[in-house]
Amino acid sequence: MMDFETIKSLEDQHSVGVYSKRPVAIVRGKGAHLFDVNGREYIDCVGGQGAANLGHANPKIAAAIAAQAERLIGLPEMFYNDTRAELMDRLCNLTGMESIFFCNSGTEAVEAALKFSKVITGRKEIVATVRGFHGRSMGSLSATWEKRYREPFEPLVPGFSHIPYNDVDALDSAITDQTAAFIVEIVQGEGGIRPGSPEYFHAAEKICKERGALLIIDEVQSGFGRTGRWYAHQHYDLKPDLLTSAKSLGGGIPFGAVMLRKGFDKLPTAVHGSTFGGNPIACAASLAAIDFIEEEHLIEKTAENGAWFLNALREIESPLIREVRGLGLMIGMELKQKTAPYIAQLTERGILVLTAGMTVMRFLPPLVIERSDLEIVVKNVKEVLQA
Repeated sequence: MMDFETIKSLEDQHSVGVYSKRPVAIVRGKGAHLFDVNGREYIDCVGGQGAANLGHANPKIAAAIAAQAERLIGLPEMFYNDTRAELMDRLCNLTGMESIFFCNSGTEAVEAALKFSKVITGRKEIVATVRGFHGRSMGSLSATWEKRYREPFEPLVPGFSHIPYNDVDALDSAITDQTAAFIVEIVQGEGGIRPGSPEYFHAAEKICKERGALLIIDEVQSGFGRTGRWYAHQHYDLKPDLLTSAKSLGGGIPFGAVMLRKGFDKLPTAVHGSTFGGNPIACAASLAAIDFIEEEHLIEKTAENGAWFLNALREIESPLIREVRGLGLMIGMELKQKTAPYIAQLTERGILVLTAGMTVMRFLPPLVIERSDLEIVVKNVKEVLQA
């Protein structure tokens, strides 16, 4: 196996440079733990940026992938497939939705949802939110708010506007009879781990319905058990018109989907497509992920561990902390200054943590994480912030 310096040298030589890398080379994972090239163990609270809900090297997912790979790996959706058909049925039963378009990522799912909303309504305008993040391709980037992501690529797709999040009055003013869709996250992820209120989402549902706009709920990060429900909108009994899902949907391998509610006509043939979307190996991994979540009661476990973790982080006394917020195991700790130095210290202590903006530490551990690991995380965060 290559040593760290060789790995670093090769990646630095050949990488295009769009990623800011930490000085760690991860070569193996198991459950909620990662191991670097030197054998050092880390508690993972990055969680593949939300793609590792089932943990690393999950044996059930690996077995499903291997078995499907021996039978059939790729197949475009011009042909029917048994594994895909089973997954479609399982996901529709889990969400109450009726139809599904499969793709390969969250960005792709958002792109498809935006296109579908325009086709269904015949309208061109999309309303999104301040601090919302929906992806980096041209359509999803147009729905994303952060200027540093957007400005280098302007002009973007026309017809997009951004309104304050969790503000019913702004919503009422923005959505008109020209609005194709309102796209929103139940918990803003990249925007700082900001949960919206039940009143806000119910108002969005009502206003969209009254004015003929579609409600797109983006659950790329908050879905698949992350918040203590299969999907975060289920906490509030919402009924989205379109639901985007990705990240952990594939049990750790690339997969994305847009689900549509009952009542829509079939979309026109060839209005959209994906070469790899709905491929049997990703569908097999997703089916195994659903089985694992159910067998291990991960939804219930996440709700319990998430509530404990949120409360434990809130109990840390430090003048650096502005607020701790979240839902399930999707938690952000906002500081009064930049988080980078503290994240570096946690890495040195064997704790891997994400950012969500310059001042928010984001915790997205695999849902299989044990309470004992969360206790270690809290202890180290406390010591770093109180040092």
